[in-house]
Amino acid sequence: MTELTHDLRDLVRLAADEDAVSDLIRRGLDWLARLADYDLAVFFELRDDDRLVSRCVRGRLASEQLRAHELRLDDFPTVREALETRRARAYTEDDHAHGDGDPFDGVLDLPHGHACMVAPVCAAGEVYGLITLDRSECQRYPPNLVELVEVYAQLLGIAIRASEQREALQRLARAERERVRILERDRGAEDALDILAGAKAASMRAVVERASQAAPTDTPILILGETGTGKERLARAIHLSSGRRDGPFVPINCAAIPPALLESELFGHVRGAFTGATRDRPGRFQMADGGSLLLDEIGELPVELQAKLLRVLQEGSFEPVGSDRTVSVDVRVLAATHVDLDAAIRDGRFREDLYYRLGVFPLSLPPLRDRTEDLPGIVSTLLRDLAHRTGRLGRTVTAAGLAKLAAHDWPGNVRELANVLERATIIAPGAELGPEVIDLPERDGPGRIPLARAPRDPFAATDEDDAGSLLLEDVDRRHIRRVLRVTDGRIYGEGGAAELLGLKPSTLQSRMKKLGIRRVEPR
Repeated sequence: MTELTHDLRDLVRLAADEDAVSDLIRRGLDWLARLADYDLAVFFELRDDDRLVSRCVRGRLASEQLRAHELRLDDFPTVREALETRRARAYTEDDHAHGDGDPFDGVLDLPHGHACMVAPVCAAGEVYGLITLDRSECQRYPPNLVELVEVYAQLLGIAIRASEQREALQRLARAERERVRILERDRGAEDALDILAGAKAASMRAVVERASQAAPTDTPILILGETGTGKERLARAIHLSSGRRDGPFVPINCAAIPPALLESELFGHVRGAFTGATRDRPGRFQMADGGSLLLDEIGELPVELQAKLLRVLQEGSFEPVGSDRTVSVDVRVLAATHVDLDAAIRDGRFREDLYYRLGVFPLSLPPLRDRTEDLPGIVSTLLRDLAHRTGRLGRTVTAAGLAKLAAHDWPGNVRELANVLERATIIAPGAELGPEVIDLPERDGPGRIPLARAPRDPFAATDEDDAGSLLLEDVDRRHIRRVLRVTDGRIYGEGGAAELLGLKPSTLQSRMKKLGIRRVEPR
């Protein structure tokens, strides 16, 4: 019984792990030999025309002739009855002499009175076929063994059904990946490559040249640059220029997912791994198998996950959350961040060994304000990209409109430019976008987005600050808030509030908590 339990567990695992149903059937018959002794075991597949066609033959009496053997149900009423009732039955010498006859007459010479059994293979209302067991020994299979083989055949049917469903899901997944690949090629691919190929600024041309050198390899690439400079577009262009272009390109923003869920998003989880995990779920690494994975905002990755990521980079394997089974993947990792990783390493927020593993080939994207000569090409690409989403086709920016765009300093880079152009396409009455419809963020004008403010002394006291008491605690609170306004709430790194105050970041955070400073003070 212990061996049977072990075999059934292996049968379920095989249904989940193997692609070929034929291999599942072959192994199922081999394991059945431990339960019921046989000299010949045949799995007959049931066809729509009421034929039973041999699909797998095992045992010492197996032959090529038996592998091509067929039976018609009209010739074997008791076999049809077994399939319809889904009950196994053992045959006697009298059954063969006065009933259906032996299914292998004329193909195999077995002694009169030999042991013979049939067991239907079925699951969830569907009959897959029939198992026949024969042995030369003239002794009937006992009833308790027939019942056990019946259960085994039903479990084999469940495993076959699971394997077929898995194959169907894999076919759908392959079709979906192909559909996504075609869409990326037809829409995103052209835009991602064009926005780089049309670069005129020397700084950007240097980045494109270095990216084209690294793209054909599987070397990890670290893309650095301010927010909105187009790091994901560059990563996509690298993927599309690599040997993995036909594989998936899977991006994930490490800063947009709560730390408690990020490990599951990256590495997947198994059923029961945590509350709410009702089924196995693959992570982004498994989704990107055979392709590229972009880890955007890698500088925000929690330290406790960095060691697991390092292992994937070194060994190409990991364990999903809640599982002890190692999963191997073939993924090229691209990383992007606007964070100063050198400062993050000094502050203990980023592992130095992970930095060296990711930063084999760093690329630094220049901000848009340093490459305004690329504006016409970028604008054209962004307008084409917007047309797919908004339906506003054929939009162009006039020369005066381009001049107005070139005069802006673009603190939000390409992302800000895309937003400005989208607003312009909505406002413009025609196809041409002139300066009158280009609504740039200005200094607190009516109806403007207050992104750029008038320069002032960042340490100047506000009315609210002056109203405070002279207690040392209140003075500390006001001063920390002023420094936070200077750094836009940034505590870590060069130029951060901790450095300006001459404190360790952890010390500053503790003091902020003690003083009740709970939010970022904008400038």
